[in-house]
Amino acid sequence: MPNIKSAKKRVLIAEARNARNKAAKSDLKTAIKKFEAVAAEGNRTEAEGAYKVAVKKVDQAVAKGILHKNTAAHRKSALTLKFNKIG
Repeated sequence: MPNIKSAKKRVLIAEARNARNKAAKSDLKTAIKKFEAVAAEGNRTEAEGAYKVAVKKVDQAVAKGILHKNTAAHRKSALTLKFNKIG
């Protein structure tokens, strides 16, 4: 445990940021899993909605600094390929 007041504050701030980032990452993973589940069923109309949500979550993760922009591009490309394979 830190003894200096500013160090104690930094610990609290780090915990808050960690919780916020963890929640955002979880939200992102959930959106991607929902899209993949719908895509596996083969329903294009439902998949389109889930695809838009997943891509939006990836973009938001980049804006928040949770994902690197190249990682986001890779994930969006993979989602797009899966979406385009749906009949």
